[in-house]
Amino acid sequence: MERYVCIHGHFYQPPRENPWLEAIELQDSAYPYHDWNERITAECYAPNSASRILDDRGRIQKIINNYSQISFNFGPTLLSWFETAQPDLLESIVEADAQSRKNFGGHGSAIAQCYNHVIMPLANRRDKQTQVLWGLADFEKRFGRKPEGMWLPETAVDTETLEILAENGIKFTILSPYQAMRVRGDDDPAWRDVVGGRIDPTQPYRCVLPSGKEIAVFFYDGPISRSIAFEGVLSNGIGYAQRLTGAFADGRKRPQLMHVATDGESYGHHHHFGEMALTYALNHIQTHKLAKLTNYGQFLELFPPRQVVEVLENTAWSCSHGVGRWQTDCGCNSGGRPGWNQKWRKPLRDALDWLRDTMAPLFEYKGRQLLKDPWIARDEYITVVLDRSPENVEAFLAQHSKGDLSPADKSLVLRLLEIQRNAMLMYTSCGWFFDELSGIETVQVMQYASRAIQLGEEIFDMPLEAGFLERLSRAKSNVAENQDGAVIYAKYVKSARVDLSKVAAHFAVSSLFEDYPARLRLHAFTLDLEESHEYENGKARLVLGRTRVTSNITLESALISYGVLHLGDHNLHARVAPDGDPALFKAFCDDTSKIFASGDFQDVAAAFRRFFTGDEYTLKSLFRDRQRQILNKVLESTLDEVADTYRQLFNRQVPLMRFLAGFEMPLPRVFHVTAEFTVNFNLQEAVENEDMDPSLIRKIFHEANVWGLNLDMAGISFAMKATMERVAGRLEENPTDCELIAKLDSLVTLARDLKLDINYWKIQNTYYYAREGAGSGMTARSQTGDQAAREWIAHFRSLGEKLMITVE
Repeated sequence: MERYVCIHGHFYQPPRENPWLEAIELQDSAYPYHDWNERITAECYAPNSASRILDDRGRIQKIINNYSQISFNFGPTLLSWFETAQPDLLESIVEADAQSRKNFGGHGSAIAQCYNHVIMPLANRRDKQTQVLWGLADFEKRFGRKPEGMWLPETAVDTETLEILAENGIKFTILSPYQAMRVRGDDDPAWRDVVGGRIDPTQPYRCVLPSGKEIAVFFYDGPISRSIAFEGVLSNGIGYAQRLTGAFADGRKRPQLMHVATDGESYGHHHHFGEMALTYALNHIQTHKLAKLTNYGQFLELFPPRQVVEVLENTAWSCSHGVGRWQTDCGCNSGGRPGWNQKWRKPLRDALDWLRDTMAPLFEYKGRQLLKDPWIARDEYITVVLDRSPENVEAFLAQHSKGDLSPADKSLVLRLLEIQRNAMLMYTSCGWFFDELSGIETVQVMQYASRAIQLGEEIFDMPLEAGFLERLSRAKSNVAENQDGAVIYAKYVKSARVDLSKVAAHFAVSSLFEDYPARLRLHAFTLDLEESHEYENGKARLVLGRTRVTSNITLESALISYGVLHLGDHNLHARVAPDGDPALFKAFCDDTSKIFASGDFQDVAAAFRRFFTGDEYTLKSLFRDRQRQILNKVLESTLDEVADTYRQLFNRQVPLMRFLAGFEMPLPRVFHVTAEFTVNFNLQEAVENEDMDPSLIRKIFHEANVWGLNLDMAGISFAMKATMERVAGRLEENPTDCELIAKLDSLVTLARDLKLDINYWKIQNTYYYAREGAGSGMTARSQTGDQAAREWIAHFRSLGEKLMITVE
């Protein structure tokens, strides 16, 4: 009897980009990371690309790419983020798929996913088709091959979705055992009821569709998958392996597949070191020959289905009420919020459905004036989403347009297709998954709706927002001050909106604090500076200029004049206007600069109001990341003054504080506040310096402990980690540099002594690959009597022991 094991990880994050900027803005809730993608990458996605096998002393013996040994899918929008933010990680994932083809008889372990995690049974036929086509195109671009399988978001399934998968060449999908309705043998007309998770998960099944097409379905082992996600199985790698292999039945005389499926985030994010438990379990299974590792494509080729299955329509793995979690107050929620309800789910979906169905015929009517078939163009627009180079955009437009397009027509076509892209992104499932209407995931889908509305109102010349908000207002928040969907939209969605004028205003304000090149790429926009004039009067500054702003997404473009008056600190006023007569602007600059030189700043502001139409912009108008950076710069001088004052007070107080500590007397409150601020400030500053003095930092820590100060351990640890990773980065480029090894050894020793909470993952990787690469050469040199090599080896061994890596 042959035994096989396959572990599937569904790795996914909802798209988090600001729909206007096409970039993720700062998310404070992910502190100390910039955003949740970055945080979960550090905790899960990256560690699984270089997971550890430890020896009996807890030292790293081997580093393994987990993705090469399991079945997996990544959300396309997450891979898109990897492409720019984590290119090395994306490369390691693609390499793992290539390695898996060698491991598993030519079958890659990566499978595709519907594009942006839409709940497929709740989508219309047209959206289902596009979701599948976009998911396939994204997969082929990333992995260089066609996928054999496709993951359905939340495993939500209906027959129409399976038909679309089969039509597009997908061989299999993965479902929960609770989604099977009945089964029968190939040659047996009698159906057997398996509702309630009673299907045998150790074999694949054929699902025969109304069209006559077929698709294979693997139903994962429910109890074991649940134990991985929720019951602590990942606390022990051997226990995990035993849980998997213990489910084989000796009575079965056919090949058995023991397979599980969970969110990939279980391996590191939800369960700390879960990726190592996975690695160890797989290693244990292989070394003890308990089963053969496989993936779904290989097993399907070796052992085609001998049973036929019918699935339960409109069901999913994370809702016991079908697909209620994404449309009703079904009772499924994240928990921990007694008294809250999710009645907001239905009116939210109703509002989005109304918006989609209102704009669809308008898109089709307008699109047919320029395109051969607007809906085919939408299906193939993914080629532009994946490659927005001018050459590729031109090729797409040439393929789908009825004739030669003017620049304005090209922009119109792209804006029409962006309406459709955002009208799909607004159905991302996480918008309904959690408990509250004002949660960041739900606000995100509202932002996509708002972007579609903005474009729709521009193109179709009709009001859309009012009708949308009237319906959205029926969705009631659980948070009293947020009231309903319309209020949330006004608070959190409208403020995120961007147009060409706001981009120009952001550029103008930012130019006070940073020198920009004549051509600047700013998120989804390009700015070409026409002219800029700067004037100073004491602390006050005046900037006047003109710049062309172009959207890299829709090719919309406008020449915009701007003026900024900065009176110091946060006192800043900016205005912009579509550029008119250059002569008028020159006259305005001449007049306003003279007024500014006279020191009559109120008259400068008045001149701004006369010349520039529209809104006034302040620091609050900046994009979130730049806003935080500039505020830090504005605060820098003030904070330096405060820090100097506190330092002086602290330095005067230190002798008395040390004296009081000898009597074990609590510090007076004013001493405590001064000391806590100064010590944290000094420590943060010190650990950011590669040439820090370890003895001084140890002394500061000791005294902080004696005085009972609360140290910002998270911030200090994060800064120390960044410093060590900078040194490790240089070591990666120069692995034989003994000075760098010694420096890193000293920093790691200090961090361990101070019990800083540091993830050494990147540093350990650098060390491990240096051991595998430069280590043998340095060993050979040392054996010939090379003193420098011997010194390198001594430091290298010392560092390896501290990083808990075998150095033999």
